[in-house]
Amino acid sequence: MLTLKQISEETEHVIKGLEKKHFEGARESIEKVLEYDKIRREAQQQADANKQRQNQLSKQVGELMRSGKKDEADKIKTQVADLKADSKALQEVMEKSQKDMTDLLLSIPNIPNDDVPEGKDFHDNVVVKNGGKIPDLPADALCHWDICKKFNLVDFDLGVKISGAGFPVYIGKMARFQRALEAFFLQEARKDGYLEVQPPYVVNEDSGYGTGQLPDKENQMYHCNLDDLYLIPTAEVPVTNIFRDVILEEKKLPVKLCAYSACFRREAGSYGKDVRGLNRLHQFDKVELVRIDTPEHSYTSLKEMLDHVEGLCQKLELPYHILRLCGGDMSFTSSICYDFEVWSAAQKRWLEVSSVSNFETYQANRLRCRYRRQSDKKITLCHTLNGSALALPRIVAAILENNQTPEGVRVPKALVPYCGFEMLDDKNFDD
Repeated sequence: MLTLKQISEETEHVIKGLEKKHFEGARESIEKVLEYDKIRREAQQQADANKQRQNQLSKQVGELMRSGKKDEADKIKTQVADLKADSKALQEVMEKSQKDMTDLLLSIPNIPNDDVPEGKDFHDNVVVKNGGKIPDLPADALCHWDICKKFNLVDFDLGVKISGAGFPVYIGKMARFQRALEAFFLQEARKDGYLEVQPPYVVNEDSGYGTGQLPDKENQMYHCNLDDLYLIPTAEVPVTNIFRDVILEEKKLPVKLCAYSACFRREAGSYGKDVRGLNRLHQFDKVELVRIDTPEHSYTSLKEMLDHVEGLCQKLELPYHILRLCGGDMSFTSSICYDFEVWSAAQKRWLEVSSVSNFETYQANRLRCRYRRQSDKKITLCHTLNGSALALPRIVAAILENNQTPEGVRVPKALVPYCGFEMLDDKNFDD
């Protein structure tokens, strides 16, 4: 969440940033935060004055009692009791104003970096780079859901039978291909210096609040009511929460972690080609990159993460472009975000496969993730970053459509060592 220091010292900048993100009631919310803080500070000042007065009066009571002036001492005791009652009331005011302020801060999104373009929605995002060659497919080219059916690679109907829409069953070579992609992405991350971790697939409420999924995205997360746990929408949540309530040493930054996980999202979407097949699922696999860094170095980290994801797209031989998201299309928590989209040749549309974001201090403030500076030993907030590297379903959709042949789907050369075959087809027992 935004820091109180940031809001109080850069009030107009914060308000303009929230307006750039199209956050409704930006000025009113920030003014309310400052009002709650003022109430809390004034109550604290009065409570401190009361405490000082209590100490003075208590000392007088002792002196009067030693002098045998019990009646006078009793009168002062009454004043002390009144001050204690006032202090208790002031403590309640402080606690309520602090809670009201924190609740409000949790509902206010991060402000965008100055490099974020103005805009209301995805139409206003800016393409910053293009790469790869768009294939020229014949007129009778199949969309990936038809390819999956033709070569018995993915059974969507069986998934509906077992769980419901959005939970496909991967079969034969496609199941092996999924594992190959996961292994390839993790190996590429390790080669770039990321330490692999295997996180839990469920998190508690504190973890959801730490990374900003709560209270913003409750309706998109699967909730295990009996245990009050949430299925993770991305490995970002458990991996970043490793650093909740942690103070790191500056010399150990940046921390670079990667993790494979299944991801679970309740987002239903609508019917039609935009959500058909692998385009949008409730359960899917993804490899996630997470970095914890200093404010001075975090944008170098962001550039390195963008280069890493771009390298994956190139090695998979996929046409891609990189978008810098506008203010109105950014997530609740990000300060700046770049989306990678790959070209799906049969659908003739771009499919988002990665978001790479710098959250600056927004998540770190919620997590209380800090580091100790080497120069002056001062403890300050870290910057947190993450990015998909990569999400499997739409990558698979693009590979299937772009590399299709009458006999099957050509596997990108980089993946052959990981899966052990060169064609995705229904010949599952020929090896």
